[in-house]
Amino acid sequence: MPVFESDIDPRSESYAKNRADHLKLIEGFRALEHKIIETSARAKPKFEKRGQLLPRERLALVLDRGAPFIELSTLCGYKMHDDDGDKNISGGGGVSGVGFISGVRCVVSASDSGIKGGAATPMGVHKALRAQALALENKLPFVQLIESAGANLMRQAEMFVPGGRTFANLARLSAAGCPVISVVHGSSTAGGAYQTGLSDYVVAVRGKSKVFLAGPPLLKAATGEIATDEDLGGAEMHYHVSGTAEYMAEDDGDGVRIAREIVSKLGWDKARETRTFDEPLYGAEDLLGIVPVDYRQPYDSREVIARLVDGSDMLGFKDGYGPATVCTQAAIAGHQVGIISNNGPIDADGAAKVAQFIQLMEQAGNPVVFLQNTTGYLVGTDAEQRGIVKHGSKMIQAVTNMRVPKLTLHIGASFGAGNYGMCGRAFDPRFIFAWPNNRIAVMGGEQAAKTMRIVAEEGARKKGEEPNTEFLDGMAKHITEQYDAESTALFATARLWDDGLIDPRDSRKVLAFCLDTVAEAGRRELRPNVFGVARM
Repeated sequence: MPVFESDIDPRSESYAKNRADHLKLIEGFRALEHKIIETSARAKPKFEKRGQLLPRERLALVLDRGAPFIELSTLCGYKMHDDDGDKNISGGGGVSGVGFISGVRCVVSASDSGIKGGAATPMGVHKALRAQALALENKLPFVQLIESAGANLMRQAEMFVPGGRTFANLARLSAAGCPVISVVHGSSTAGGAYQTGLSDYVVAVRGKSKVFLAGPPLLKAATGEIATDEDLGGAEMHYHVSGTAEYMAEDDGDGVRIAREIVSKLGWDKARETRTFDEPLYGAEDLLGIVPVDYRQPYDSREVIARLVDGSDMLGFKDGYGPATVCTQAAIAGHQVGIISNNGPIDADGAAKVAQFIQLMEQAGNPVVFLQNTTGYLVGTDAEQRGIVKHGSKMIQAVTNMRVPKLTLHIGASFGAGNYGMCGRAFDPRFIFAWPNNRIAVMGGEQAAKTMRIVAEEGARKKGEEPNTEFLDGMAKHITEQYDAESTALFATARLWDDGLIDPRDSRKVLAFCLDTVAEAGRRELRPNVFGVARM
């Protein structure tokens, strides 16, 4: 394949400005992530007094030292519900990600009991569901480090029904042949008791685990019975009497050790495909200078691709037809892939090209990577007459129904149906990450304001009235500000419209990790059963 020749000048003013703009955005979201970690770490004296490790200390122990780990949805729920983005920032009340335990790629989830006792939040429920979905789709063991105060009862209406799916998913994972392994570091009460009970392997921690449907206060209120934590659901009881726990650990560290041993004894396929590949000819640092933070400023997406793919070697598909939509064949870390990106709005020719390209990738069995930076599908009389609805629908059908793995990276604008055609969250990409300059909305704020203004002006004239310019100016300003606020990367990631924000310079590493994960899933054969493993 031909090697791409870059035209980027790192000494230009635009390069320097783009770089500075990106660094500011990166610093902003990293500071928020650090604030969550700091908030949890403030509980360290309390944990030490109880003889416990902090949640992230448990996580660090269970994961293989030095092995890659991708944390998911770090800013889940940012400025939503009780999360104020500052003193009460919580990241959804848990930590989840994909990493290695005893050489086995696993999905790991840990209650962040350093923040409000690990109480679940409405968005935290959806974060948990996403982690489970990734484990199921990618055929991975699911490891839980549990210690939670349960659901926020004041938010029960937003959590109770969707929360039930977290338990259904544990049963589905077990039935599919994906082992569920849980270390119960502390409280696991009410519905959380089923989080433990629906696990295939349960490790209790002596003197710390508490697993019961109703704790002593609720039990007394409901039945009048008086019981201690230990008698009702302590580690000793579940290990010796109820049989809910298979293993007894002496402390948090010992519980993590046992979990690692369980994973090592699964007989799971640890073989990793050995591949040789060349690094890109151009450095990842350039990505900050190439891409403007302002989505309205154009650039050549092939400059981005050249810094993601092996040897900067790529073969364009139908470059002369629908050129604003770029389709490319290349390799990332030795994985052959198709890449679809944008150099402008998607026109009818570009949409038809994508549909054909996806069929070719299906035929070859190659995953497809979507690099989203689009203001949407082209509109206008000419576009409609050329069949933009027909061809755009064809593209959306292909994206929806393609069977090879699809991965999405938001690198700029994601407006209108372009979000759909370029495989946004609703179209179930296997993984979906975003740069911090990402924008998602039905349209840009200025376009929305102009649209509403035109509608209001025409409505007034139909009534025989002159439009109220002062009112319309104020309305336009309000709409623009609202759209701008609701289309930011932080707004999107808080609502799990992606799996997390990443530094653009990490894009190749993240894509390579995800491609390794889906390749393993494609090779792995699970041993399913009918109902999931039932505790006897």
